[in-house]
Amino acid sequence: MKILMIGDIVGRPGRKIVHTMVPQLRKDRNIDFVIANGENAAGGNGITQAVADEIFSSEVDVITGGNHIWDKKEVFDWIWREPRVIRPANYPPNTPGRGYFISSINNGIKIAVVNLSGRVFMPSLDCPFQTIDAILKEIGNKADFVIVDFHGEATSEKVAFGYYTDGRVSAVIGTHTHIQTADARVLPKGTAYITDVGMTGPYESVLGIKKELAIASFTTRLPQHFEVAGGHAQLNAVLLELDISTAKVKSIENIQEID
Repeated sequence: MKILMIGDIVGRPGRKIVHTMVPQLRKDRNIDFVIANGENAAGGNGITQAVADEIFSSEVDVITGGNHIWDKKEVFDWIWREPRVIRPANYPPNTPGRGYFISSINNGIKIAVVNLSGRVFMPSLDCPFQTIDAILKEIGNKADFVIVDFHGEATSEKVAFGYYTDGRVSAVIGTHTHIQTADARVLPKGTAYITDVGMTGPYESVLGIKKELAIASFTTRLPQHFEVAGGHAQLNAVLLELDISTAKVKSIENIQEID
């Protein structure tokens, strides 16, 4: 079985390359299930219901979030009604939405997708380490595989979380920094891991933003109105291959495509 996890979709360029490439990737690589981080999919910040529907129409099965999930205020009105869009599970109790989603694919295999946020250089939320313990206890044997989108800034926190959950989840896929790292591997007890899967959006940009605006922010220290860049787009993702008979990960592969 193969699962594709797509890095942070940024704006229209990111959505366009997902729409163009994901259906073909599913066909060419025999992919069974697709997850995408969509917290920056609407204009570079947040997500709307229309944007979520567009991403789902591109053969994405589950959309994960992060610290920008709330930037488009309309999300509060609909996120409860769309279980396939999840937000970090370590937000306080009674926060709108869900922190994980269990999906059943055609062959009856059940996949749990969990979204968590780090706390180092990030908003102060509940402990992600304690939260995953509670979620795994709650899920029990309801899922054959558990994929975690760990949305965090600090590489140390991500690596520590990977080892903390090694052998207890199928994969820990880092998001948020928009730069794909070179450490994709299977940890000693069988969990696939990468510190950051990267970004799906404008290629000639600074994390998806027009480079001139980002440079002006750094050089002048004055407020800038950031805008999503144009031009060629990139798709960053990882491809997981899992063994259904053993419920173990066989491999994790970086994917980088430019239109």
